[in-house]
Amino acid sequence: MVPMIEFAILPSALPRPVQEDPRQDAIAAWLEDLWPDRPFSLAPASADASFRRYLRVGWRDGATQIVMDAPPTHEDVRPWLHVQRLLHAAGAHVPEVLATDLARGFLLLSDLGSTTFLAVLDDGNADSLYRDAVDTLIRIQLGSRAGELPDYDRTLLKRELDLFPDWYIGKHVPIAFGDEQRNALEKVFEHILAVNLGEPRVYVHRDYHSRNLMHTTPDPGVIDFQDAVLGPISYDLASLLKDAYVEWEEERLLDWLARYWEKAKQAGLPVRPDFGDFFRDYEWMGVQRHVKVLGIFARLFHRDGKDGYLRDMPLVAKYLRRACGRYRELTPLLRLLDQLENRQVQVGYTF
Repeated sequence: MVPMIEFAILPSALPRPVQEDPRQDAIAAWLEDLWPDRPFSLAPASADASFRRYLRVGWRDGATQIVMDAPPTHEDVRPWLHVQRLLHAAGAHVPEVLATDLARGFLLLSDLGSTTFLAVLDDGNADSLYRDAVDTLIRIQLGSRAGELPDYDRTLLKRELDLFPDWYIGKHVPIAFGDEQRNALEKVFEHILAVNLGEPRVYVHRDYHSRNLMHTTPDPGVIDFQDAVLGPISYDLASLLKDAYVEWEEERLLDWLARYWEKAKQAGLPVRPDFGDFFRDYEWMGVQRHVKVLGIFARLFHRDGKDGYLRDMPLVAKYLRRACGRYRELTPLLRLLDQLENRQVQVGYTF
């Protein structure tokens, strides 16, 4: 049976050649084989920063599902499937797996909708939505077990930090970056890594923010978790509250942070017993993440031609500056940011 893919053509318009999409054709044939007497349509659902894409299946009876299309030459769906099982077991609302074709990189999933937290967040509902996000995060962290996920170790954390000099400085805002500056940055990186690696370790989603939390029932639906690791307990909290795509006043963020800390302690998670120590861990984890994110956004633009993330860089840099301004060990990084943004004071300004 031929899938229903409709095209609207104006009578006066010249016919346009249909763009070939062999993988979508293969997906349609796969679904036809699974349900030969059930008509459906296929439409783009979303894409992300990798080679994966998502298609929404619209069945004639009104039901919808999602196909993950992950070309095996570029993506491996098995880590996604493994993490999905772990998060589901922990009590998180993640997509259900309805059918798989591992050889071709196709997964048929339940549909968590198309409404992200980012699309609906406002002053009126933010407290409720963030409370739900924190509760789900705590459930995920409570489900942590050693040996299930890769370690968020020094090598991986440092590789992420190096995206900043390689792409943000090297390609995006190139400056004269000599040995003195590089050595100063490396010393800062060592301080950051020491704090990050000293944290208690739990399951870490690695992108737990408003674009990967779906507004659904129950809230939130959690997606894009395939890169999960076992790592610092404050990482996902920094992703959530220091979100690259939405900004809240700092007083409100501190309230949400304190509420997480209280709930986590009551649940038995290994957060620092002193809130000041916990806050420092959270701040320094945010520094690691935002240094990495600036490098990733620059790489997406300069290597992959994706410019949509450029508008989010100023907020990421703002978070980074704010944290660096609070800790003496991070002063060289703050000075480098000043230089990159042409804010430096010429007199007495050295590394």
